[in-house]
Amino acid sequence: MSLLREYIDHKSSLTSLKLFNFFIYGSMVIFTSFFQLYLLDVGMTKLEIGSLMALGPFVSLFANPFWRSWGDRVYNMKRIIILMLIGTVLLLQFVFQANTYPMVYFMMILFFFFQTPIFSHSNSLILGYIQDTSHQFGSFRMWGSIGWAITAIVAGLILDLTGISGVPILFTLLLILAIGAVLFLPPLHRTSHTPTLHLRGFSNILTHRYFLTFILLGVLVSIPNAMNNTFMSLYISEIGGSKWMIGLAVFLSSFFEMGFFMLFDRFVKRRITWLFGCLALVSLLFSLRWLLMAEATLPLEVAAIQVLHCVTFGGFFYVGTQLTMLLIPRPYRATGQAVYTLSWSGIAGVLGAFIGGWLFQSFGAESMYTTGMIFSLIGAAGFTQMWWIIRKHGYELPNTHPEQELDEEPTL
Repeated sequence: MSLLREYIDHKSSLTSLKLFNFFIYGSMVIFTSFFQLYLLDVGMTKLEIGSLMALGPFVSLFANPFWRSWGDRVYNMKRIIILMLIGTVLLLQFVFQANTYPMVYFMMILFFFFQTPIFSHSNSLILGYIQDTSHQFGSFRMWGSIGWAITAIVAGLILDLTGISGVPILFTLLLILAIGAVLFLPPLHRTSHTPTLHLRGFSNILTHRYFLTFILLGVLVSIPNAMNNTFMSLYISEIGGSKWMIGLAVFLSSFFEMGFFMLFDRFVKRRITWLFGCLALVSLLFSLRWLLMAEATLPLEVAAIQVLHCVTFGGFFYVGTQLTMLLIPRPYRATGQAVYTLSWSGIAGVLGAFIGGWLFQSFGAESMYTTGMIFSLIGAAGFTQMWWIIRKHGYELPNTHPEQELDEEPTL
């Protein structure tokens, strides 16, 4: 009888973990895809919206290390997730009630402090619960992708009926459901699995010219993607698209992502020259995507173009992660991955929101996407140059400590 009870409790906890991922990713798609329309509706300009959304990746630079450090100290990931979710829900209410710009900005800084680390900690939560089991991370993370895609479509239909004023209700409801799912999980007394940014590793990595060049080119290519993430919904609305069309665009950008990751696993070769060649190709596809966006005149065209997201951003994220492992010596790989993530989600996110807001406000969406195409072409040229240099001259891992013997050589 006790074995049956343990089995039922185990199955129940796994179901709660899947539901948590579904609801938390569903709530975030409301924020990333429809919150900008709410801000425009209450009178903010595109430049003001861009500067406000840029606070998110900027605050995350400080919020992620804080919550990771506290999580390791408290040794209870479930409790940390609950605290972040409750803080996000409470501060969200103040954001929607704020009636002056200074108050909106102040409340958004506090909101981002609780909200931005949730994604990385939700991944750590999954890893903690499936550790020492036969379960795979992807089978749980997939529920986040499902929640993201389905919520985008359903929310678009609902907001077409209720108006943009329904955003606060939908956002709050999904966050409360996410909290409910976490409460049904058993306690998790384990530390975070998030890569740590060590200062010594950071200083060594910044003197690594190949990796530093890779990061700078990656930021350049990621800036247009951050522009699109911030302003695509406003662009669709501006050319006459409905909320449902915005939801469809988000759905198409995420629906095929898991399938492409499986294809990358199977066909992408883990060799430095091959990976730099892939990044050059991905950057060219990015430039094609932004060219098509600049030329689009119908909302359905914009939605259809988002299918390229799975192979452009998906390819950039996957290949960049693999390349970081090959460019950086083993002792500093966790720091290298943290720097790589920081570059495309943090630095590029801040610059993309600011630059995109200014371009959209001053010159229109066509100029914003044309600029993004130029950035991507420069990135493609840079990655091609790196491919040619390494193919011609080879590559050796930097030995950051003379007494340290490198345990493997990179494959060219």
